[in-house]
Amino acid sequence: MASLEEERRIDQKNFRDHLATVNEEGKRNWIYPKKPSGRFYKARNIVAVLLLAFFFSGPFITINGNPLLLLNILERKFVIFGVAFWPQDLGLLVFGMLTFILFIVLFTVVFGRLWCGWACPQTIFMEMVFRRIEYWIEGDAAAQIRLNRQEWNLEKITKKVSKHSIFYAMAFLISNLFLAYIIGKDQLFEIITDPPSEHVAGLSIMIIFSGVFYGVFAFMREQVCHFVCPYGRMQSVMLDNNSINVMYDYVRGETRASVKDRYQLENRKATLEDLGFSANEQFGDCIDCHQCVKVCPMGIDIRNGTQLECVHCTACIDACDSVMDKIDKPRGLIRYSSEDAISQGKQKVFTPRVAGYSGILLILLTTFITLLTIRPDIETSILREPGTLYQELPDNRYSNIYNVKMLNKTFKEMPVEIRLEQPAGELVALGSISSIEPQNSAEGRFMIQLADSVLSGSQTELIFGIYSGDEKLETVNSGFLGPANSKQ
Repeated sequence: MASLEEERRIDQKNFRDHLATVNEEGKRNWIYPKKPSGRFYKARNIVAVLLLAFFFSGPFITINGNPLLLLNILERKFVIFGVAFWPQDLGLLVFGMLTFILFIVLFTVVFGRLWCGWACPQTIFMEMVFRRIEYWIEGDAAAQIRLNRQEWNLEKITKKVSKHSIFYAMAFLISNLFLAYIIGKDQLFEIITDPPSEHVAGLSIMIIFSGVFYGVFAFMREQVCHFVCPYGRMQSVMLDNNSINVMYDYVRGETRASVKDRYQLENRKATLEDLGFSANEQFGDCIDCHQCVKVCPMGIDIRNGTQLECVHCTACIDACDSVMDKIDKPRGLIRYSSEDAISQGKQKVFTPRVAGYSGILLILLTTFITLLTIRPDIETSILREPGTLYQELPDNRYSNIYNVKMLNKTFKEMPVEIRLEQPAGELVALGSISSIEPQNSAEGRFMIQLADSVLSGSQTELIFGIYSGDEKLETVNSGFLGPANSKQ
């Protein structure tokens, strides 16, 4: 029969073979985390308040009358911190996205899943909003367990209905705010103030999305981090022994022994062998109180090492520090650290890997800023009208008809003028564009007439200048179709 020590070692070896939220029968273990408290929890509260304030006020913040953030996928218009991006800026967006992804990789390599515990919307809403509502209505973990196990009575019905009603109301509010980031606050207010019959489709979609958010925070919870979020899966290939994570100091903490075992040993009521330890074993600072496990919203034991489920919320740090204070031991048995810092006492942040990622990130960031700086305010495309040939005019002159589309990427109305710069010829407006509304596009048609003497065979290159007043905004090239036997 295995000793207690062997059983503990088996548990510590096999913890990676199963999820804490799934039992042996494959059914879900519902997690009832104890309400955390401590210095890190207070700091997270401050960060959460700031992030929630930004989220709830973001759609209503404007820069020079323009939205701070707008991700209008329907109209393919994006505004990020007051800078507008259009589908024509695909190259710029690609560089921006690559820069952002590499920043996430670099941040994770150095700081682990700090984002998940401190700034991820899933964690912020779950732990700082919905979980708090649950604590307020149903009580702490022990009270929630008792409530769920008791028979359905007036108290249980009242608490459950109240909690889930508030949950859905919060989900509906969050859905509306997310919609404001997509369509803008003005259109959102219009939908809210108009009769529901005028926006049946939109209201139906909103109810569905509210149901999705409600399901995530009321039922799925930590399962989103386990099975849905790709970032949690990515971290396993990005972390190394120098990455800073929430870690248990096994050098200082092992061998674990409860207060009861320590008391029996100190008072000679039992020997190490009686308690299941080897004769020469030394007790560490961990008293095996499981407080770090009880507060974990993911249901894991951080003492088993870095795990995929851990979101680095620091609840275990606060719980362990509180216990260390009570037994007169120094804090930091669980802390932000790295594997090498614990095993070797050396903390190295700027590794060759970090240096390589930093160099690539600097190149991408420089490229992105450069492209953003040289991006023209007006983007113009001039194409010969499809399906048309050249027309022969008197005095050995020829004409082509062109379609022009101009996009104003700024937030102000732009007066524009198209001028033919090369070769010499005449531009005849057929549907002129005098100005373009802010964040809008305009289309027009014009005719180019060229003398035979300036043509270069069947294809002649045209160079147009796009002007706003006396300022030249950009140069656009196009082609002129003429007779093959024209003078050269």
